[in-house]
Amino acid sequence: MIKGTLKSLMIATMLAGSALSAAAADYTIRATANSNENDEDYDGLVVFKNYVEAASNGAIEVELFIGTQLCSKGAECLQGIADGSIDVYISTSGGASGIFPYVQVLDLPYLMADDRIAETVLQGDFTRKMRDMALADSGDKIRLMTIGNTGGWRNFANTKRRVASPADMEGLKIRTVVADLPQELVKALGASPTPIPWPELFTSFQTGVVEGSKNGITDIMGMKFPDAGLQYVTLDGHAYMGALWWMSNDTFMAMPEDMRRVVVDGFYALQQATFASPKRKSIQAYADFVEGGGDLYVPTPEEKAAFKEAAAPVYDWFKDNVDGGPEIFDALVAAVAEAETDIDSGRMMDLK
Repeated sequence: MIKGTLKSLMIATMLAGSALSAAAADYTIRATANSNENDEDYDGLVVFKNYVEAASNGAIEVELFIGTQLCSKGAECLQGIADGSIDVYISTSGGASGIFPYVQVLDLPYLMADDRIAETVLQGDFTRKMRDMALADSGDKIRLMTIGNTGGWRNFANTKRRVASPADMEGLKIRTVVADLPQELVKALGASPTPIPWPELFTSFQTGVVEGSKNGITDIMGMKFPDAGLQYVTLDGHAYMGALWWMSNDTFMAMPEDMRRVVVDGFYALQQATFASPKRKSIQAYADFVEGGGDLYVPTPEEKAAFKEAAAPVYDWFKDNVDGGPEIFDALVAAVAEAETDIDSGRMMDLK
């Protein structure tokens, strides 16, 4: 009986989808991600497309362009959002920092302790604050829709030794992107920042050009870095790997309110998918790392506090050197404090 009902529902859903695709859409959203179909960004876009097309009853069609078909770099893709040739684009903070430097606040270390806090913060007024800043700076052209996740948490990994304290970082050559903030962090912890393009990182580990990186475990295993000698990972979780989802404000505001509501709810569904996807994928990635002989170290609360204390100068650097830095930093710190209070209060009630 149950199997028959489920089969009928599946057939009905497929027929409904066919009917929707056959009807001409009133609005088309061209969405791109410079990634691939194994990525969290793609998972999010599939959920977004399915929700928006179904909830709009076919009035909105979402076209997905995965890879570099529409654009290849952050500045180029965001320009496409501004001029309307692209409707939706996902960037990392590094990819958008050239235009909106304050988004690097997401890279500041040790401000958000875990997934629950990060997810609460990114669903609230902090993201709306960043949206308002981006709209103002882009002349109301580029709209931040939501912030999801793209790879879990950044952790320090290296080819040389277990890192349990900032002192263990001393002298290590750590790969960074070509951006000031991650280089300042690496220097604050006593290591040597070494900017290396992502495609060159595997060979750079093999040759000793760099001895470490700051990546999520799915990236480490996906790129087979252990084969290049990366055998030590410290789960310090210094930064949540935020994914910034941008939309052409002209495209968004050209829709009637009921369709804008569908799009907003679609981005909520997308955000939830990207929150969940790295958690699932990291389970097997961690298991494969350890099975292959990797050393996975979890710092004690005291050790993690030592990392945060050593990294503290980076906060002042950010506020002193980044346009909009003090404003967005205060917004994030306040949002984190509020989230911690609310979560702790709810947890205590759940324990009774």
